[in-house]
Amino acid sequence: MKVKKIPQRMCLGCQESHPKKDMVRIVRSPEGEYSVDFTGKKPGRGAYLCHKRECFDQAKKSHGLERSFKSPIDASVYDLLERELFGDGKDEG
Repeated sequence: MKVKKIPQRMCLGCQESHPKKDMVRIVRSPEGEYSVDFTGKKPGRGAYLCHKRECFDQAKKSHGLERSFKSPIDASVYDLLERELFGDGKDEG
C-alpha cells in the first residue's frame, strides 16, 4: 500500500516546513485584497504562517509577506490580518 504524501509549506516567520493543514494561509485575491484563509481554498496567491504570534511578528519585521507577494503591503493590512488571526480586539469605540 502506497503512503500518501503530506504537503509541506514553509512558514514566513520561522522559516520551518510544516504540514500544510497545520498552517494558516494568507491570501491575496485577484482583486488585490488580503485576507486570512482558514480553509486553504480561496482563490489567489497564498503565503503560509504558523499559528504562533512570534511567527507573525517575525514575518512582519522581515517583510516576508512583501517578498512572497512581490508587492508593498500597507500597515493597515498587517493590523487587519493580526485581528483576524489572533482576535486581539484592538478596535476602540
